[in-house]
Amino acid sequence: MSKNLVIIPTYNEKENVEKMIRKVFSLKTSFQLLIVEDNSPDGTAEIVKTLQKEFPEKLHIHERKGKLGLGTAYIAGFRWALERDYEFIFEMDCDFSHNPDDLEKLFEAATSGADIAIGSRYISGINVVNWPLARVLMSYFASMYVRIITGMKIMDTTAGFKCYRRKVLETIDFSEIKLVGYGFQVEMKFTAYKFGFNIVEVPIIFVDRLEGTSKMSGGIFNEALWGVLKMKMRSWSRKYEMPN
Repeated sequence: MSKNLVIIPTYNEKENVEKMIRKVFSLKTSFQLLIVEDNSPDGTAEIVKTLQKEFPEKLHIHERKGKLGLGTAYIAGFRWALERDYEFIFEMDCDFSHNPDDLEKLFEAATSGADIAIGSRYISGINVVNWPLARVLMSYFASMYVRIITGMKIMDTTAGFKCYRRKVLETIDFSEIKLVGYGFQVEMKFTAYKFGFNIVEVPIIFVDRLEGTSKMSGGIFNEALWGVLKMKMRSWSRKYEMPN
C-alpha cells in the first residue's frame, strides 16, 4: 500500500474531479486519494464512486452531510488518514489551481527532512496566474500581516497546498484548531511552528481555476485576519510540548 495520501475536499467539482483523479494517479510517485465530499448537488460524489470501480485500492471517498467548512473537511480527512497506515498526508484543491505535478516536489521535500512542505506562491516572488491584482495584493499582504502577528518566517502563510509527515498530525490536537475557513491553513502552520516542527516552503506557480466556481469570499479573508489575532492570544495560555 502507498504511504502517501492526498486529501481533496470537494463541493460542486464535477468539471474537475475526474481529471484531477486521473492526473494524480498518472504521477511517477504512488499516491492514494481521499475525496472529502460535502454533499455536492452537482453529482461530484457519483463521479468519484464510479471511478472507484476503476481504482478500488487507490481512490477513497468520505461523504459528509453538507458544506461544513474547509477546515473541518481537512480535519475529517486527517482523522481518516491517521486511522490508517499513511506516513505522508497531502492537502490540495480540486480545481487545478494547485498543479498535481507539484505533489512530487512536496514529496521530495518531505522525504528530505521537512515535517511540513508548503507549496508556496511567494517564496520566490509572486507566482500567481489569472488572479485580479486586488486579490493578489489581498493574499500577499494577508500573509505579511500573519507573519507580523505570529512571528513565523513563512512567506505563504495562507497556502493550502501542503504535505504533512504523520507525526505532525499526531501531535496537533484538532479540537484546539478553531478556524474553519482559510484561517485554518494559518492555524495549522502556526501550531506546527509553535511545536518546533521543520517547515519548508517549495516554490510553485498558482493558477486560478479555469472551470467551476470559486469558493473564495471576503468573509473568508475576514475570518483569517481577525481569527489570527484571537489565535495568537489563545496561544499565550497553551503549552506546546512534543509527546514522548
